[in-house]
Amino acid sequence: MAIEQIKMPQLGESVTEGTISKWLVSVGDKVNKYDPLAEVMTDKVNAEVPSSFSGTIKELIAGEGDTLAVGEIICTIEIEGGNAEEAPAADAAASEAASSASVTPAPAAEEGSKARYSPAVLKLAQENNIDLSQVKGSGAGGRITRKDLKQVIESGNIPQASAQNEAPKEAVKVDAASAKPAAQTQPEPQVQPAAPAPSVPVAAGDIEIPVTGVRKAIAANMLRSKHEAPHAWTMVEVDVTNLVEYRNGLKNDFKKKEGFNLTFFAFFVKAVAQALKEFPQINSMWAGEKIIQKKDINISIAVATDDALFVPVIKNADEKTIKGIGREINELALKVRTGKLRAEEMQGGTFTVNNTGSFGSVQSMGIINYPQAAILQVESIVKRPVVMNNGMIAVRDMVNLCLSLDHRVLDGLVCGRFLARVKEILENTSKETTSIY
Repeated sequence: MAIEQIKMPQLGESVTEGTISKWLVSVGDKVNKYDPLAEVMTDKVNAEVPSSFSGTIKELIAGEGDTLAVGEIICTIEIEGGNAEEAPAADAAASEAASSASVTPAPAAEEGSKARYSPAVLKLAQENNIDLSQVKGSGAGGRITRKDLKQVIESGNIPQASAQNEAPKEAVKVDAASAKPAAQTQPEPQVQPAAPAPSVPVAAGDIEIPVTGVRKAIAANMLRSKHEAPHAWTMVEVDVTNLVEYRNGLKNDFKKKEGFNLTFFAFFVKAVAQALKEFPQINSMWAGEKIIQKKDINISIAVATDDALFVPVIKNADEKTIKGIGREINELALKVRTGKLRAEEMQGGTFTVNNTGSFGSVQSMGIINYPQAAILQVESIVKRPVVMNNGMIAVRDMVNLCLSLDHRVLDGLVCGRFLARVKEILENTSKETTSIY
């Protein structure tokens, strides 16, 4: 008999840790190679971790809700015959399950005389001023894990790091490089100490809901966006009467022919993609000493579940037809709601369009999807009396388009022209002028 280890895989290029949301096996269960062992949640994707071996579950080292760095051991499996040749399958199986980048464990063992720590461990040590050289690790090769540090913090016996012996800040860059993070054009922000939890009185009958990893990631990204990007906001109203008549006239035949619904949102995304091509300044990002104007037009779309928000990306949206965009919207939304969205399907977005109108909203101020420079909220299409050019009053289908912008990157003039162009495209969408194919 031999004992083999299953480690936390890297479920995405810039992912450095994951949370065990649910164990699918128990100690003593027999599993086959590639059988799912656990559901893991990161800030980018949910995925199942498959077994790299056939055998019996020996120990579940991580508990549900535990967050571990990439490469940390989550469980052990007892295999017959000790066939070590199966070990390399761990990374390939996890990568295949997540349809993501290849698995690269973050090393934290000794290399020569210098210890290396995972980003998660280093951050926690810096926040609590812990001298890592005084902590005994329980991981492979004496590696220090987040669980080790949490035990030290809970014990109250914290070995304090002096100015000469504090946790090496440069280790963040070294270890992050080993985890193959996504290329960054902007300088990395300095890690800020975690804010103390607010003291909220809890009365009888109140319900305490634990904050999930996805909700923490959403909170961190939204806070960073509001803290770093000076938000400005503008809105235009658009007469989409012709668009509504055009879409309603062909939606039934389209559904029978294509097998999915043709939504109004596909027309809006197409119009935005076309306008971004004409106003490339909007398709930019702040990078400290420079602004990066992105070549590709990749539209992020916000898709909500009951307790989270995801932003899958329609790549090269300007090159796609309305039908093609509609198909991608349908497929990406389905993947989000069934937990099958892959990490790479949320990467590379350059501008976000949010369909707030699906909830009945008529006016809203979106928070920019960092590090993008703007987000457009498409509100509900409502019938309203409108004064026409001839002075007559008519009932028209109207929609508000609300744009939030990063005022470091964009100014009102270019944003006003961009919105005016989107408005023009939509108001001139009709059977006579627009093809969905």
